[in-house]
Amino acid sequence: MADSQDIEKGSSDSLFQPFIRKDERQRNSNVNGSLFMVLVSTFVAVMGSFEFGSSIGYSSPTQQAIMEELGMSSQQFSVFGSILTIGAMVGSITCGRAADLLGRKGTMKMSSIISIAGWLIIYLSLGPLALDFGRILTGYGIGVNSYVVPVYIAEITPTDLRGALLTVHQVAIASGLLVAYTVGAFVSWRTVALTGMIPCAVMILGLYFIPESPRWLAMVGSQDDFVAQLRKLRGDGADVSREAAEIQDSLVTLQRLPKATVLDLFRKRNLHLVVIGVGLMVFQQFSGYNGVVYYANQIFTSAGVAPNVGSILYACLQIIVLSLGAVIIDRAGRRPLLMISASGMLLGSLLTGASFYFKEHQLASDWGPMFTITGIMIYMGSYCLGLGGIPWIVMSEIFPLHIKGMAGSLVTLVSWGGTWVVSYTFSSLMNWTSDGTFLVFATLCAAAIVFIFKLVPETKGRTLEEIQASLCYSIQ
Repeated sequence: MADSQDIEKGSSDSLFQPFIRKDERQRNSNVNGSLFMVLVSTFVAVMGSFEFGSSIGYSSPTQQAIMEELGMSSQQFSVFGSILTIGAMVGSITCGRAADLLGRKGTMKMSSIISIAGWLIIYLSLGPLALDFGRILTGYGIGVNSYVVPVYIAEITPTDLRGALLTVHQVAIASGLLVAYTVGAFVSWRTVALTGMIPCAVMILGLYFIPESPRWLAMVGSQDDFVAQLRKLRGDGADVSREAAEIQDSLVTLQRLPKATVLDLFRKRNLHLVVIGVGLMVFQQFSGYNGVVYYANQIFTSAGVAPNVGSILYACLQIIVLSLGAVIIDRAGRRPLLMISASGMLLGSLLTGASFYFKEHQLASDWGPMFTITGIMIYMGSYCLGLGGIPWIVMSEIFPLHIKGMAGSLVTLVSWGGTWVVSYTFSSLMNWTSDGTFLVFATLCAAAIVFIFKLVPETKGRTLEEIQASLCYSIQ
């Protein structure tokens, strides 16, 4: 079972000993410092997350208008909607390498520029081909942002606020989704595309005023900038010497290791971390959330709820639950919220599956719609509380700097690949057996509970260096 305590046993000359001496660590080096720059930097970074939500939500409210104006068939529009995932998968392959070469800020700027180009092409489109190309570009942008935004936030944030501020990444995604649904109900599809450029422009402008990740600067050898940017984040009056020394110690240790290659991800020292990161993404995606989202309008219609109302309703629910998660995550911890999330999704899947079973067999017809709405809302709310966002948090915390780019790309690719598989197969599964589909999701949620309980460590209240060192040390 994953141990929530620090692993501090072994010989005193362990390779990772500099990481795990609590008597030499000052956990909250920013106590007397300022959080202003950390909050501003987080706000700028999550503009990429807001863009993420806007891109995902764009196709739903604009479908009818685009099909009518451009003369597209439902099949052509289906390609347009799903091709976003293909672009995101390409982005996920390159995001880790880009973040290591260009820096966290440089990668966010690149993704914003590409996303703006995509939105502009969509706005000017006169046919399906241009529309699809623009959609691929926006997909590439969000594929990159899904990795680099949480990594940047994790690397600049004080330990005791890391979980809360990383959850803001998911809140911003849900907010972008809600804005896309709401704006799309009142303006033309071309205007909605223009609004998609706004968060990208805000990010590009804001990047000129926020610091680069000190950990990345230390990794590439920019020692003077490393200390200066760390001091900028913690406040001019803060003593950053202990935090800087801890980061430097971790890098000295990592530099003793051979240069990382893709094969190193599958060595014993790192394989455990990869299994945790990839496993969480597998359960995040194959528990069926994206399929439920794509099918939500039809589910709400079958329950007697107007699709637009239902979409806005569950987008609001996401924001409420995610905001709650941001408040409690650094107190409750990652593992408890993941367990609660998977359990709630299990219950929601069973209720929704039961509603379809009742409908198919003409049982309890008066209760069917109530079971549907209740099940879907419990399912979506539970997803947002844990499995929706915490896998990204854990991913940004557990990988050491020397493999973070490669491991992050792999984990992000698995996430987007799972999104494509679930969204592509969901409709066929529902046509084959609707109640059976949700029974499969319930089974996967049950498996997720076991996986989390057995393998996922607790990372709250621990520095990134401590998390990574204790995990690596525990499997030597």
